Amino acid sequence: MKMPAAGEVIREGELEKRSDSLFQLWKKKLVVLTRESLSLFPDGQKRAKAKELGFHAILKVDCVERTGKYIYFTIVTKDRKEIDFRCPDQSCWNASITMALIDFQNKRAIQDFKSRQELEQAAGSQERQLARAP
Repeated sequence: MKMPAAGEVIREGELEKRSDSLFQLWKKKLVVLTRESLSLFPDGQKRAKAKELGFHAILKVDCVERTGKYIYFTIVTKDRKEIDFRCPDQSCWNASITMALIDFQNKRAIQDFKSRQELEQAAGSQERQLARAP
C-alpha cells in the first residue's frame, strides 16, 4: 500500500468536538486528517479558516470510551491541553488519528536518530583530524 504524501489527505469527514464554553456543547466539525496534522473546519465547511492541530504539538490520543452510539476520545497536546471529541461508534476516527500520530512520531524519531548519528560522525572525524595535526 502506497503511503500518502505529507499534505495528502488520509481521511476526511465529520467529528464532534466539545466546546470550551460553560455548557460544553458538542459541535460538528469537518475534519481533514493528513500525515502531519488534523484540521478542524467550523460548521462543516471548508470555506472558513481551519484550526490546525499539528502532530508535532500532540502528545497522545487518550481516554477512549465506547457507549452504544459514540466513541469518546481526548487529544492531549504537549502543553497538556485536552480536546474532547466524539464520533459514531463504527467510524473509528480515534484509530485513524492514533495511527497517523504514531506514524508521524516514528518518522520524527528516525530523523532525530539519523541527525544525532551524523553529528557524532562529524565530531569523530574532526577529532581524528585534530589528532593528526602537528
